[in-house]
Amino acid sequence: MSLSTEIMTALKTAMKEKDQTALTALRAVKSAILLAQTETGSKEELTEEQELKILQKQVKQRKDSAAMFLEQNREDLAAPELAEAAIIAQFLPEEMSEEDIKKAVDAVIAQTGAEGMKDMGKVMGLVSKELAGRADGKTISNIVKAQLA
Repeated sequence: MSLSTEIMTALKTAMKEKDQTALTALRAVKSAILLAQTETGSKEELTEEQELKILQKQVKQRKDSAAMFLEQNREDLAAPELAEAAIIAQFLPEEMSEEDIKKAVDAVIAQTGAEGMKDMGKVMGLVSKELAGRADGKTISNIVKAQLA
């Protein structure tokens, strides 16, 4: 079952259960997927990798919004954002632990022979591609910085 189909099934379930938070989150994801499909000008299905990127972007947007709301002491606005992020995140593959990310980063550093911060871009590109959909870019970046420092 494709990711789009799973989202549509979850959307229908949320409608039946009258779950407004899930409806809002899933409609936003459906909209983003449809927008990405029409951007190319064709009615082709998106690849699973493209769908995962869209979902990650949606989760990141909500977490960033929630962080801003919390900085301004607006827990009432942050809570729905975090709830929507959790609903969307259930469609993403399980996040890797920091230890596993660190192992992957070490392997890429050894493979490329990276030495210092000047090689950070090269390492980030390879690690991000390898861990696509399974690790947050910010976490990867922090680990790469720590390993190259």
